[in-house]
Amino acid sequence: MTKVSKQKLSVAFWTVLLLFLVWDTVVSAPIDLRNEPPLIAAGSGKASVGGHCAIAK
Repeated sequence: MTKVSKQKLSVAFWTVLLLFLVWDTVVSAPIDLRNEPPLIAAGSGKASVGGHCAIAK
């Protein structure tokens, strides 16, 4: 590849990535930080919303 085509590919990649992030921010529901368990509490027993942790024991 030539230097110009690598540069165009790089600009196209970052443009698409930026557009995706903007689109995702616009259409996604806002994150409610008060309902999210803190990362430090991972595995502390705080109930999660699905997956293997929700299986009845």
